[in-house]
Amino acid sequence: MYVCSCFGITEQQVEQHAADGACTPRQIASACKAGTDCGSCVRRIQALLGRGACPRRELADQGQPVLSEVLARGEGARLDEVA
Repeated sequence: MYVCSCFGITEQQVEQHAADGACTPRQIASACKAGTDCGSCVRRIQALLGRGACPRRELADQGQPVLSEVLARGEGARLDEVA
């Protein structure tokens, strides 16, 4: 099912980015641009992340780095591009 129709991002893609370490809507946006156009999908992304799509949330809550190398290298959209 599509989460972001502006960029054609599916639930599975959001869940994969979460598995790679993106634990917030902003980090998802950085990885795939979902939520950066009309914004109507941000609540859906929040819901997906809130129901356990982010397996590294415990690390993030402890202040430890959780981003995969892909996100850390900035191969997704840059945060300053989506802010």
